[in-house]
Amino acid sequence: MPEAKANFDFKDAQVLVTGGSNGIGYATASAFHKAGALVTITGTAAQAAAYDSDLSGFAYRQMQLEDNDSVEAVARSLDGLDILVNNAGASLPGGGNEWDPDVFERAVRINLTSGYRLTQACLPLLEKSSLSGGAAVVGIASLTSIFGHPMVPGYGAAKTGLTGLTRAIAVTWADKKIRANAIAAGMVNTRMTSIMQDIPEMNDPILARTPMRRWAEPEEIADGVLFLASDQARFITGQTLVIDGGFSSLG
Repeated sequence: MPEAKANFDFKDAQVLVTGGSNGIGYATASAFHKAGALVTITGTAAQAAAYDSDLSGFAYRQMQLEDNDSVEAVARSLDGLDILVNNAGASLPGGGNEWDPDVFERAVRINLTSGYRLTQACLPLLEKSSLSGGAAVVGIASLTSIFGHPMVPGYGAAKTGLTGLTRAIAVTWADKKIRANAIAAGMVNTRMTSIMQDIPEMNDPILARTPMRRWAEPEEIADGVLFLASDQARFITGQTLVIDGGFSSLG
C-alpha cells in the first residue's frame, strides 16, 4: 500500500485507534506512528501476534465492542490520551440479516453505542490533553450516513447516528478544548471490500457513479483523519468530511 502523502507532526501525542489491525484503522495508526505519535490500537484477538499486519510499532489492547466492561477497560488502561479515532465496527454482524431486529440492534451497538461508551470513558484523559489545537475525537462514518442501503439498515442507522453524535460532542465539549469530527468514507480498498471488487455486478456501478473512477486507498482516509486531528484543523469541529472520490456529488 502507498504511504500517506500529507506531512504532520504529532510527536509524543498519545493516540488510540480502535480496530487498528487492518484496513483504514491500520493505515491511520501507521500514519500517526510515522508522524511521531505514541499509538495504541485495539483488536478482538487476545494478542497482536494473531494478526498478519506488522503491529510492532503500536501498543495493543483487546476490545470486544459488544462488551461494555471490555470497552471501558481499554480507557482505564491508558495513562493519557490526546486523540481518539473511533474506527472499529462491522456490518452484518455474525453474518445475520440486519432487518432482523436483534441483528439490527447488534449493528447499532457495535457501530455506534460502543464508540460513544469509549469516548465517554476517555473524557477525563482527553480533558487533560496539552495539544495546542486541543484534544480530538474522529469517528469513521460511511456513505450510509448519507444514502440508504437496503442490505445494512442497522449499520447505516449507526453511521448516521455517529455523525449526529459528533455534532453533539462538538458543541458540548468545546469548552473542554475537545474537538469532534467525522469522516464519511466512500468505497475503500480493504480486505473487507475486496470481494465486491471481484464481482462486476457490484463493482461496475460503483465505479460508474464515482467521478474519479476508482476506489479509495486506506491511506487516503488516514490523511483526512490526521488533518482533522491536527493543529491545522484547530477551528474545525462538528463536521463530517466526505472522502468518496465524488460519489456523493453526482446527481
